[in-house]
This record gives sequence, C-alpha cells and structure tokens, in this order.
Amino acid sequence: MKRNTWQREAVRSALGTQMGFVSAQDLHSNLKGTGSQIGLATVYRALGDLATEGEADSLQSPEGESLYRACSTGHHHHLICRGCGLAVEIEADDVEQWAKNVAALHGFSQAEHVVDVFGYCSACVPAVG
Repeated sequence: MKRNTWQREAVRSALGTQMGFVSAQDLHSNLKGTGSQIGLATVYRALGDLATEGEADSLQSPEGESLYRACSTGHHHHLICRGCGLAVEIEADDVEQWAKNVAALHGFSQAEHVVDVFGYCSACVPAVG
C-alpha cells in the first residue's frame, strides 16, 4: 500500500465528487480549478494506485481513453451513459454464471472478467434522437 500524501488524498477526494467515470485530464483540470498545484503526472500515478488497490474502478472508453471513478467494494459491473457519463453499478448474475461455464468448457479455472455496458441514460436519449 502506498503512503497517503496530500496529492493522493486530493485525487481520492476529487474522484469521490464525480458523478461517473472521469479521465485523468478532466480530474486534473477540476483540481487546478480549485487552486491545487498538483501535476498531471501525479494525478495519473495516484489514479493508477487507487485502481490497483481497489479504491477506484478503471475502464477504457469506447474511444480507448482510461477513465476512473470511486467505487464500492466487491465485484460489480457498470452501465455507463455515453452522453453524460453517469455510471450505475449493477450485478449481473447471468454474466457471472456464463463466464464460469465458458471458462470451464475451455479448461480454465479462476477466470476473471470485466463487464461495462455503454449506452444512453433516459435523460440523454432525447438529446441523441
């Protein structure tokens, strides 16, 4: 576990205020907007550490950008709005069973998976037509 510095705490705190997933660049911009002197490389490093330690979720957007959000503990999946970035944690028992079955069918054990479903929330659907 990494030591807790003011920079890391600033990133953790700022991430906790976000409604959905956010890029390191956007989080850095938010921090700078509040007067923080934290560097972009430090934000990237802190986000990576938080994700490794399970304090943040990370995923790649459909465009390939790394995005982060504060997360709950335990295995879960996400519904993510392409419009506003809203992220909803979901359980997916059918996916869990499917992953175990497919892994076993091919001789795999202790298989892990990540499921993130991108779409438009009800507030954004009218905006996209």
